[in-house]
Amino acid sequence: MSIFYFIAFLSILFAVLVISAKNPVHSILYLVLTFFTFTVQYILLNAQFLAIVNFIVYMGAILVLFLYTLMLINLNKDSEPMKTNMVKIAAVLGGGCLLVVVVAALKVVGVSDPVLVRDPNLGLVKNLGKVLFDEFLLPFEISSLLLLSAMVGAVLLATKDPKIA
Repeated sequence: MSIFYFIAFLSILFAVLVISAKNPVHSILYLVLTFFTFTVQYILLNAQFLAIVNFIVYMGAILVLFLYTLMLINLNKDSEPMKTNMVKIAAVLGGGCLLVVVVAALKVVGVSDPVLVRDPNLGLVKNLGKVLFDEFLLPFEISSLLLLSAMVGAVLLATKDPKIA
């Protein structure tokens, strides 16, 4: 249980460093570390599928895309537009709403009993695959065809040749 609390502490620490980092590249690298601690938490909670998806999709694809996008844009402070008072008021209201939610969440911390998992195989990829390919095979295949047609459509829209489109 002490490993869980240590990794939770690291998650919170890296999340705070994401917000407080002055350099945006450092902020993204701290975000990678935050997602890595989430992956470790998923493994500790016996949710291997979520750990693998978090590692591959978030750390492997989305954050690398963020990093490349950040490297391509110009982050010059002189070209940054000034924020209007309406945006500042909206930011204060949003922060106040977040504070209310955090206080309400902290008020109920420790009230409930810990969750005991009765099935040690819960969250394994093997069980998810069985359910996915036994009960949900048709929706899975239809969604794969939908994603394939969307990918083909995106490639056709991105081509410069007017004869193809």
